[in-house]
Amino acid sequence: MSPTESPERPESYDVLVIGSGAAGLGLALRLAPHARVAVLSKGALQEGGTYYAQGGVSAVLDESDSVDAHVADTLDAGAGLCDEEIVRFTVERGPAAIRRLVDIGVPFTRVTRSDGSQAFHLTREGGHGHRRVIHAADASGRAIESTLLEHVRAQPSVTLLADHMSVDLITGRKLGLDHDRCVGAYVLDRKRGRVEAIAARFVILATGGASRVYLYTSNPDVSTGDGVAMAWRAGCRIVNLEFIQFHPTCLFHPKAKSFLISEAVRGEGGRLLLPDGTRFMERFDPRGELAPRDIVARAIDHEMKRLGIDSVLLDISHKPAEFIRAHFPNIHARCLELGYDLTRGPVPVVPAAHYTCGGVATDRHGRTDIEGLYAVGEVAFTGLHGANRMASNSLLECLVFSETASADIRARLPDAPPPPRLPAWDESRVSDSDEMVVVSHNWQELRRFMWDYVGIVRTTKRLERALRRAELLRHEISEYYGNFRVTHDLLELRNLALVAELIIRSAMSRTESRGLHYTLDYPQPDTTHPPRNTVLTPPPAGTPGDPGIAGGTP
Repeated sequence: MSPTESPERPESYDVLVIGSGAAGLGLALRLAPHARVAVLSKGALQEGGTYYAQGGVSAVLDESDSVDAHVADTLDAGAGLCDEEIVRFTVERGPAAIRRLVDIGVPFTRVTRSDGSQAFHLTREGGHGHRRVIHAADASGRAIESTLLEHVRAQPSVTLLADHMSVDLITGRKLGLDHDRCVGAYVLDRKRGRVEAIAARFVILATGGASRVYLYTSNPDVSTGDGVAMAWRAGCRIVNLEFIQFHPTCLFHPKAKSFLISEAVRGEGGRLLLPDGTRFMERFDPRGELAPRDIVARAIDHEMKRLGIDSVLLDISHKPAEFIRAHFPNIHARCLELGYDLTRGPVPVVPAAHYTCGGVATDRHGRTDIEGLYAVGEVAFTGLHGANRMASNSLLECLVFSETASADIRARLPDAPPPPRLPAWDESRVSDSDEMVVVSHNWQELRRFMWDYVGIVRTTKRLERALRRAELLRHEISEYYGNFRVTHDLLELRNLALVAELIIRSAMSRTESRGLHYTLDYPQPDTTHPPRNTVLTPPPAGTPGDPGIAGGTP
């Protein structure tokens, strides 16, 4: 066993990182020379959204491209809700973020120029006006995750804790202290079946998104909104949670759980077709298959409902077979396993919940509303994505803000107070559950009504129905949580139920269609007021009641 993964651990750390994707590992690697760091993963260390990302990272890397062009494309995709200063801040730091990955050995795909020199291959995805997505074939996330993990494992100051799921954050307010600083977290050691307190001077949420709240999703099983739920319970504002991105092209097959057909397939010429072979995207947007994801997903949803079909088709077989196998080796191989040959004909695809554009309110350093608590990556709301995330800006956000957060923490470490001794987890009044069917049933009900009522196309009536069910479920789960020992499944359900309610309340407060939020009751953007963010504010400590909602920009 590696020394960094030993169960013998210090009582506290300088930094506790909750999440082991690109954001969490990138931050740990930058902090390793300066601090004692613990990285938690609720499953295997590589299991997360980063590992399954196919497309790549968007950055200005070609002479024909520019920062201004990348900024303009991002603002256009964001439908008026991006923070332009944050967009420029992020885009300007993109090339340096890529250089850091290249320096540690991420094997990005290269091509040979006509003069014999080598260059990185850049692809183009929806919403981009240029080729600016650097990638490692069609498994970019796996290459980035594996390389980062290899380097983090080599750091003696970093402790890696797989199969450890955070239960809740611990703050000074919860401990009755005279400050509200985050001082650690209660964590379920899944292998030992016990909850322990881990103290830290700084805590970072890098827990990813919440797309498992939907019945159909491209995300791995771990994407259950844990960071958003924990931050809300600790007292942080949550912003723009109504903007859930549905990826237009998940493979439609009973054995293809969560298998994504990368947007790069459309970027390289893939066409969307109806069952009779006709193209349809140009009827919805002049950019056709390269329109932003919200437009493509709604178009597919519209055609499926209009024709009563289960899926549409994605076809790139007009490209040379060798080109397809070279650019999309993993997608090609997986499709072959399921009986489809990309080189010979189309594959059936459907939209699926893919990315959570809103999240925990942060500044450009990753700081949240609570001192000592940071949020980085998909769990955070930085202002980069607005009402719709542009393809491959997500890994860019992870890389840039893990760097800015690590720099801020390094500067503040010398003056950060040591955490207090934390009280042990109290299980004196709970018992083992003999009714786990309650958890599984609630899980299925939650994901079904979210898909039916809070999906790609919404109405006020559907949202009201969803809210009634969400409130009832959350009260049931809260009672169950208070009486029985916690389990991994119960914790995920508890978090998903809360996040579902926050998504619904955010959607109900937006009386317009904008970006990823489309409602039949208000099908046009509201042009009578400046575009606004939806800000959900937790009730004061000890106050019963529903989440508070206030309009405005954090």
